[in-house]
Amino acid sequence: MSPAPTLVSYDALHRFGPELGFPKVSLAKLGEVREAGLQSLEILRRAGVKIGSGTDLLGPMHRYQSREFVIRAEAMAPFDIIRSATIVNAELLNRSGELGIVAPGARADLIAVDADPLADISLLDGQGEHLTHIMKDGVFYKR
Repeated sequence: MSPAPTLVSYDALHRFGPELGFPKVSLAKLGEVREAGLQSLEILRRAGVKIGSGTDLLGPMHRYQSREFVIRAEAMAPFDIIRSATIVNAELLNRSGELGIVAPGARADLIAVDADPLADISLLDGQGEHLTHIMKDGVFYKR
């Protein structure tokens, strides 16, 4: 089984911890855990481990889930980050050939971005500001 680190969870708690009343010692620990998580990505990559993608954010924090891409860019190439969220996640779900690829017979869940996310992975951050097209199950939701 491949890991699916959720570094954005630590990042969000660190960024919003002061307004949530987190003590300074907790904020410092969150910063340390985030850095250790980045180091683990490098260790996993060097060992050839497939790294999945996901977040553990809940409620109002869920809107920050795509920040995971930006955080991972500190330790991974954009191509590998996108691959984690598509092909590798499909493998983790035992749904290769159905999810995570563009091919005949695969589910048609697609997005189009207004620039090249391989050059700037932050285009996938936020709430879809850079998404020009969204398709789910073969139906366009945004054009």
